[in-house]
Amino acid sequence: MELALQQAVNGISLGSIYALIALGYTMVYGIIKLINFAHGDIYMLGAYYGYIVANFGNLPFFPTIIIAMIAASTTGVLAERIAYKPLRGSSRITLLITAIGVSLFMQYTTVFFAGASVRPYPTLLIDTLYIVGGIRISLQQIYLVICAVVLMVLLQYIVNKTKTGKAMRAVSIDRDAAQLMGISVDRTISHTFAIGSALAGAAGVLIGIYYNSITPFMGIMPGLKSFVAAVFGGIGSIPGAMVGGMTIGIIETFVSGYGGSLYQDAVVFAILIIVLIVRPSGLLGKSLGEKV
Repeated sequence: MELALQQAVNGISLGSIYALIALGYTMVYGIIKLINFAHGDIYMLGAYYGYIVANFGNLPFFPTIIIAMIAASTTGVLAERIAYKPLRGSSRITLLITAIGVSLFMQYTTVFFAGASVRPYPTLLIDTLYIVGGIRISLQQIYLVICAVVLMVLLQYIVNKTKTGKAMRAVSIDRDAAQLMGISVDRTISHTFAIGSALAGAAGVLIGIYYNSITPFMGIMPGLKSFVAAVFGGIGSIPGAMVGGMTIGIIETFVSGYGGSLYQDAVVFAILIIVLIVRPSGLLGKSLGEKV
């Protein structure tokens, strides 16, 4: 039982990161039906932005994560304006290939400037360990989960209570009707990329602190797993991305904790296949019939 509870704690910590990244996938897809495979690299860049700020600016945790979020948000908006906006009327496969190209560009640009080697992350949080009923919980895990939950709640508030959030929901339902009502579709899409990228940037800083290392290729596998989480929860659904991220994180840590660490990635992608076969719309997604 102790092992199960320990893996549940570890899974919630990891799932919080997946949820933050998955939110970016699901927000962008909900607005422009784009699977932005460069989103995992925004998460990677967020970790590097935090590294630069903490290492050379000698700033503590909260200013570091805020600056990294702003920088990641700016990067996401620039990627949308330069790479995606000119192709907005193109086919989905064109946008998908472009997203893969943007992903590779971000990875190898980082390699050019920062090198391909693994870098140790600055110590922004004291790694105090608490033992409760035999379960080991670190201060870093507590910060990670609290930050993730606060950001998710803030996102829900933005989407449901603010003018920007209402515009995002309107554009996701019917872009043409939203434009006729005076909503700037271009500005709304930029806001969506900005918010999703900021969340990914925060996830990058948190995971850098948690694992104490970063690399230019660190966004590939978490990005793919977060995409699985978004599909599992129902891509286009913000609560679905949260649920999917937590679920994938817990499943992965349980598989690893019970001796299947070599197969944890295979299990995650097997879940994707099963979901696409059994319920393509995901747990909280809505199946929309095509009108004729």
